[in-house]
Amino acid sequence: MTSGWNDNTPIYLQLKDRVIGMMLDGVLKAGDALPSVRQVAAEYQLNPITVSRAYQELVDDHLVEKRRGIGMYVTEGASEKLLASERERFLREEWPALLERIRRLGLDLDLLLRGTQPGAAQ
Repeated sequence: MTSGWNDNTPIYLQLKDRVIGMMLDGVLKAGDALPSVRQVAAEYQLNPITVSRAYQELVDDHLVEKRRGIGMYVTEGASEKLLASERERFLREEWPALLERIRRLGLDLDLLLRGTQPGAAQ
């Protein structure tokens, strides 16, 4: 995780998103332990309450489970659940705006999907 935080979103949500990204990228897999709250707080100079809040959101979303006395662990099926919800969110929220921009710019969707640039030799 890098420590570049933006001012537009609460840090605990940014931290949560970073952990989710690590799950989606396969860096954190089912059964893996998350770094301790103290470790993350010290490494990124965050208040431990901020880290705890991010971790609690992951627990509330059933992506991470608390194991009393030993830490937080990625739950079974977390990445599949995340992938499904992120795909659904992308199609609902991001794709329509992206498709509209493609149309507005007069870009050929088939060329874009093939990775070919308009006007490039084929």
